[in-house]
Amino acid sequence: MKKEDVPQQGGLNAGCREVNYAVDGDGHYTLEQSVGWEAKNIALRQAWTVIIDQLHQVLAEIRAGQKSPLAYHMIKAQMDPQLLAQYSGIARWRVKRHLKPAVFHKLGDPALAPYAELFGISVEVLREVPDKPDPLLAELDSSEER
Repeated sequence: MKKEDVPQQGGLNAGCREVNYAVDGDGHYTLEQSVGWEAKNIALRQAWTVIIDQLHQVLAEIRAGQKSPLAYHMIKAQMDPQLLAQYSGIARWRVKRHLKPAVFHKLGDPALAPYAELFGISVEVLREVPDKPDPLLAELDSSEER
């Protein structure tokens, strides 16, 4: 694409710029900044819609006593038990056990600290269950009337 054709259609980048390759007037490749483009925004919005639906589902399962609050934070971070185990340094079988409410509620702060550190939250926040998905995702949430 030519330098003057680099898309500048804002969207889900939240004011951040991304770098794209473009061809300048002399035919050389250069790096040009862009605030986004429509096709990428549509794809990102669709992906985030799926994640928000997963968050609503896991919140319902937590309220029903089927999963622990750890499941919400895991889904929000776009992780599965195996990935969470790898990043937290906790064995996968333990992560799976910690997803059970009865086991999770018995865990002390030292056992939950690796999860809290990984997610960048406090242990107290890790134990909480929000009423709905993250407020930052609210504008993408098509199910607000739920």
